[in-house]
Amino acid sequence: MRRAAAGFTLMEVLLATSLLAAALALGFGILRAAGATVARGEAMAERNERIRAVSQFLRQRIGGAGAIAFGLDADSGQSLRFAGDARSMRFVAELPAYLGRGGPQLHALQVGGAGQARRLEVGFQLLRAGEALPASRPPEPLADELAEVEFAYRALAADGRPGPWERVWTAPQALPMQVRVRIRDARGPWPEMVVALPLAGAGMEAQR
Repeated sequence: MRRAAAGFTLMEVLLATSLLAAALALGFGILRAAGATVARGEAMAERNERIRAVSQFLRQRIGGAGAIAFGLDADSGQSLRFAGDARSMRFVAELPAYLGRGGPQLHALQVGGAGQARRLEVGFQLLRAGEALPASRPPEPLADELAEVEFAYRALAADGRPGPWERVWTAPQALPMQVRVRIRDARGPWPEMVVALPLAGAGMEAQR
């Protein structure tokens, strides 16, 4: 009876406190891990949604390129219908109504920034009598915090097969057969995009 009335011993209290601390630490660890898992899942979902939206925009705009001249080549005097290198491209396509006034406009895709802070931008210019008017607003960002963005182009070879990928499109009076877009961010490469242009080769007759 005297032992029961004396309460817990110091060793029992320390043991109980240690067990409680261990349980709390385990619980906080589980919560922290669950929170980190949720955060990673949200970040992955956000990245996937950004990839989907940017890819869809590029496929629609590049695939919708038309054989419409937007200027003249200063050297050859031929009409410009598609200009492109590894970091930029220009072509004419229909502008969706939700982006502005609609109708055919010059699309200018370009890579800005450097290092791990590259960004993909797009600008739009109205056309008048086969000439692009000065841009009325600065380029709009499509994606930022990119590590790499690269464009490439190819046409049909003489034997009718797809030719090699080129970093510079050398027949600006015509449209390429395909355009390849490679993008990589801090998490790794995006799915490679290869966009077919239905009007490929349009304008080649002007070269002959």
